[in-house]
Amino acid sequence: MAAVRAGFRRLFSISAFSPPLPAAAASAAEPSSNLFVSGLSKRTTSEGLNEAFSKFGQVVQGICFFLRTSMRDPIHKMLTVIYVHITARVVTDRVSGYSKGFGFVRYTTVEEAAEGIKGMDGKFLDGWVIFAEYARPRPPPQGPPQP
Repeated sequence: MAAVRAGFRRLFSISAFSPPLPAAAASAAEPSSNLFVSGLSKRTTSEGLNEAFSKFGQVVQGICFFLRTSMRDPIHKMLTVIYVHITARVVTDRVSGYSKGFGFVRYTTVEEAAEGIKGMDGKFLDGWVIFAEYARPRPPPQGPPQP
């Protein structure tokens, strides 16, 4: 009966919106050298993010390898290796190429990452207020259910 009353109250109230029930507070991520940065502008690039955060410590330089085959000559298929230096990374939309509004920065030490958070959390980057926090580790992948 209480559920019916609550339904009628919601139906005849001024606002049909009812705030969600308070959930358990999400635990803060453990300190690590990897930072999650949110609130980025669509104009923010990985280079700009790297430049902003490198003022507070050494951002890790990584190398990513891409293999590409050349189909120009079907007899001698050439394999091209492309090297890309990765430092800070802005996650972008595959279609538009614009920032999705978040990214990651990896420092060499946890202490430098803490300085990066202190220095950039709540600051402006490309006209937007950004938020920096320790990145949470990825959850293990969920495989298909076993029969």
